[in-house]
Amino acid sequence: MKSRRQFIKAIGVASATAVLPITSIASEMAKQKMIHQVYFWLHDQANTQEFLTEAVPMLGRCKTVSKFIAGTPAPTADRAVVDHSFQVSCTLFFDSLEDQDIYQSDPLHLDFIEKYSSMWKSVKVYDISI
Repeated sequence: MKSRRQFIKAIGVASATAVLPITSIASEMAKQKMIHQVYFWLHDQANTQEFLTEAVPMLGRCKTVSKFIAGTPAPTADRAVVDHSFQVSCTLFFDSLEDQDIYQSDPLHLDFIEKYSSMWKSVKVYDISI
């Protein structure tokens, strides 16, 4: 009898959990901090310094970016798992997924794309929840 009660109790808890409002879950996810990593492969490697010092800092000035770091590939040892092929990378920290969404339409971000997209031949983005 005791195990039947435990089973019914467990089913009740599982059922209640399954019907939690999706908006509640979405709201919690929107508060999730995140890191937005962007890697650029430039048409002309000679433009690396200009792109690093003039272009990408615009992204760090967007209003919802809480921390910004930019750099070039570190001169670490060549290994099969290390990709040194990009010229510039930037890492942007956001306090929420909503802040990252706002960043996507920030006038500085859009201006950066308009002014400098002709300089890169490829760009790759990695978004990480933290």
